[in-house]
Amino acid sequence: MPTSQSFEPGRGESPDPASHAANIYDTTGTEGEWEDERDDDDMDFEPTTDESEDAEFFDPTEDVEADFHVPTQLMQLLGNAGLRRMFANRSNGDRGITLQIDEDELDDGIGILGSRRRRRARSTKNQFPAVPSEVGQELMDGGVFGTSEYYRDSLRKRNKRLARKLMSRELGNDRNYSTRATSAVSQGMIPSSNADTIIHYNSRCYSGQFSEDGNFFFSCAQDFKVRMYDTSNPYNWKYYKTVLYPFGQWTITDASLSPDNKWLAYSSIRSIVCLAPTDPSSSGDPFLCDFSDMGGRRGGRRRGFHGGYSHFGIWSIRFSGDGREIVAGTSDHSVYVYDLETRQSILSIPGHNNDVNAVCFGDQSSPHILYSGSDDTTIKVWDRRSMGDSREAGVFMGHTEGLTYVDSKGDGRYVLSNGKDQTMKLWDLRKMMPTEKASSLDPARYTTSFDYRFMTYDEKDYVPHPHDCSLVTFRGHRVLKTLIRCHFSPPGSTNSRYVYSGSEDGSVYIYNLDATLAGKVDVNQATHHSRPRDPDLYMSTYAPEEGRSRGSWKTCVRDASWHPNAPVIAATSWNGWGMSTGTCTTHSWNDGAEDDEGEPKMGLRVNQRLEVDDDLYDNPSRGGGPMGAYRSRLRSRRVPAAGDDDDGPSPW
Repeated sequence: MPTSQSFEPGRGESPDPASHAANIYDTTGTEGEWEDERDDDDMDFEPTTDESEDAEFFDPTEDVEADFHVPTQLMQLLGNAGLRRMFANRSNGDRGITLQIDEDELDDGIGILGSRRRRRARSTKNQFPAVPSEVGQELMDGGVFGTSEYYRDSLRKRNKRLARKLMSRELGNDRNYSTRATSAVSQGMIPSSNADTIIHYNSRCYSGQFSEDGNFFFSCAQDFKVRMYDTSNPYNWKYYKTVLYPFGQWTITDASLSPDNKWLAYSSIRSIVCLAPTDPSSSGDPFLCDFSDMGGRRGGRRRGFHGGYSHFGIWSIRFSGDGREIVAGTSDHSVYVYDLETRQSILSIPGHNNDVNAVCFGDQSSPHILYSGSDDTTIKVWDRRSMGDSREAGVFMGHTEGLTYVDSKGDGRYVLSNGKDQTMKLWDLRKMMPTEKASSLDPARYTTSFDYRFMTYDEKDYVPHPHDCSLVTFRGHRVLKTLIRCHFSPPGSTNSRYVYSGSEDGSVYIYNLDATLAGKVDVNQATHHSRPRDPDLYMSTYAPEEGRSRGSWKTCVRDASWHPNAPVIAATSWNGWGMSTGTCTTHSWNDGAEDDEGEPKMGLRVNQRLEVDDDLYDNPSRGGGPMGAYRSRLRSRRVPAAGDDDDGPSPW
């Protein structure tokens, strides 16, 4: 998986056409015309595994003029921001080095070893789907996704505030009107940008989700720890426990809670999934589930921890509805199904041409239907009851870049996906593309190989997929830098009215089903400068970029979760100075109030154990002390040592 900001003029522009290599594509018609372009391709925030094709920055077999000069580029990089991180490239015969550089450092269009991006000829016409979407409006009116505004409300221009709805529900003479008013009360309570609580972490947060019943919340961070919280009262969280992924690689990539809330599965960029009990009295090591152990299948080789290395990484995991299996999407282009009773993988589906970044079950009550989203731009549907020929049951095509996340509504019908083409799409299982037709199409013909890790997306490059079978396309959020996630809103607290997604610009975008924006939770605004800056960490990384510092406060919302029973959203983010730390923020509906009359006040800053720490305020009047004392106790660091313990004497 290659991993993951207003649009800045010039950064997505094509260089001088005279410097382009010869066009290796010759396509016409609706598929557009291609040009070759050298682009920025480098190590990701989330490194790929050994077999990743991203290691091939330059193909010496291609008949392409190499118009780059390595020493000159290295000097440019040194002058721009320095060689910040150097990683060994790949162990299988490649002894070169790869320079890992933040997206901010590549604004001058410096390519590493002349890697290339294909670009379509630009069109002067607006090719994006119409907003509002007619299909989406029909879904909203159909009753599956919430309740539409009652026609009498529209005709009489009734007040839409909650107090008016409650009064109408109690005093309504029309029984149907009363029913509609009741169901519409919760769906209009969209959380605000003001944060109730800001939980600070010393490493980036990658994901966080409420349990199905809303009594539990977990957050995954780059320090290989998963923190668990009791959220039975969604407005007053309590710290529960912390579990560790031993010997993890780069970060914890995903986690999933069992249906009974007793077990938490969590993964890293290895073939091992850790399984830990959520019982706070249990303090033992997690169980290790080796997904590379196929028993007598595929040679039965045991790797991962047992074999000394991991031959694939896991990007996404999900528990089945009965809690007996875990499905995983991996870097070896496959989907694995692991049986918890036999303690081995019982199914491996090598069904994609690139990393499988997201997987999920189609129906909460059945383990038979699986969805998998890949960097090959497709979503594939798998029916385990009819896989004699090892082929998918159907395919969803429509994204023109790789998939970052897939979410099922849980009804066996509707699916939601996020793509690197900066769109989120809604799909209907009944409208999937047959396998026979999909096998005759090459998804690579419709992609530009846009590198979302380092580049900004130029909307002028967008060309709709000629075989798009999605129902609704949502635009506005940014899917950049990392695998940003999207979800259906829950039926209890929102009447299933919305879909929502994190965004690289620091917000949670909430959409109606007709693709119009219903609301936005601005996490960057709510957390801006919410912890002191450590000058020692950033003084050596300052690099002017259009008048700004690389170490400025930045936010990227990677995941968000809507509480199933209350109007509360929890957003987990890369957040802080230089975006090197993380936060989990809670946002509740407050009917537009700017502040809270109760205690504690809104915007409370706490550490990951939910302890109030005055040092987070950088204000001596609050008891925070001088900055020197702060730096000695609380260092902003990217990844704390794996052996650090949240339960130790340190306040962190």
